[in-house]
Amino acid sequence: MLIIGCDYHPGFQQIAFVDQETGECGERRLSHREEAEQFYRALLGQKVRVGMEASGHARWFERLLNELQFELWIGDAAEIRSKRVRKQKTDRQDAQLLLRLLIEDRFPRIWVPDAENRDLRQLLWHRHRLVQMRTRVMNQLHVVALNEGLRRKKALWRAAGRQELESIALAPWASRRRQDLLDLLDRLTPKIQQLTGALEEEVEKRPVTRRLATHPGVGPLTALAFELVIGTPERFHCGKQIASYVGLVPTEESSGDRRRLGHISKQGNVLLRFLLVEAAQVTVRSQPEWRSKFFHLAMRRGRKIAKVAMARKLAVHLYWMWRQGHDYGQLQKLGSHAGEPGNPDGGQ
Repeated sequence: MLIIGCDYHPGFQQIAFVDQETGECGERRLSHREEAEQFYRALLGQKVRVGMEASGHARWFERLLNELQFELWIGDAAEIRSKRVRKQKTDRQDAQLLLRLLIEDRFPRIWVPDAENRDLRQLLWHRHRLVQMRTRVMNQLHVVALNEGLRRKKALWRAAGRQELESIALAPWASRRRQDLLDLLDRLTPKIQQLTGALEEEVEKRPVTRRLATHPGVGPLTALAFELVIGTPERFHCGKQIASYVGLVPTEESSGDRRRLGHISKQGNVLLRFLLVEAAQVTVRSQPEWRSKFFHLAMRRGRKIAKVAMARKLAVHLYWMWRQGHDYGQLQKLGSHAGEPGNPDGGQ
């Protein structure tokens, strides 16, 4: 087998390789994309394993290796960094380190979603960004209306409210700004509706997503994002690992008798963390027990920390629903009963 350690950069890659059968080894610097494609295609027919750190801007490279049926191992960049002993850091040394970890069977390989999963994530991100753009446009139009004494809140987007907004007499450039913003709004809304329809069609094909969406406050978008990002519940042993994976646990710097907790780590998928926080707030408004817990935490620690705590609780609930194959009603009946009178161990 030919083993290659690849230090990947957007414009080039530095590789170190060794052939386990012949003992031949070497190093090369390959420019993207022509030189790199030529090098790997020349290896077609051999058994090849490539190891690289997790990074962006490498989709074309992953597709190339998949087309050639080469093994691609993606490694945890933080763990790989911790295995570097020398103070010097160069591209050659990084490639040699990756190669050594592969040969010694110490490469910290991570789970990588398949092509279909990644493509569906693009649907979620695209819709999310368009919604953000539409919100910014709507906020600017609200400012235009407020400056002219028109305060309609959500009614501004109904037919009567929009007619009032368009009838306001403005200076030439202010009028141009209003019209351009309205045109942008009219173009964004149909696109978002189309993406929402595509998202709902995808949800209907996924029993796991439909089951997760039975939780109060969790809609199709949050449920689908949770399934795509988590991938499979067997990757995690408990709810604490889920909370850590999505970046909803505090950073910690403790030593001896001193324990110091900081802000949440914010590691993991940004979109899923945002959706969990938004969904948790809806759950708090609709569920009395969640609302009680939220206000208790808010009085002690503040509303921001309470929101994050509810999002973490929601992530753990969704994890156990998925892992146990239960919808929300079954989770309520068969979930934890720890702390109840006569039931100190939590069993029902």
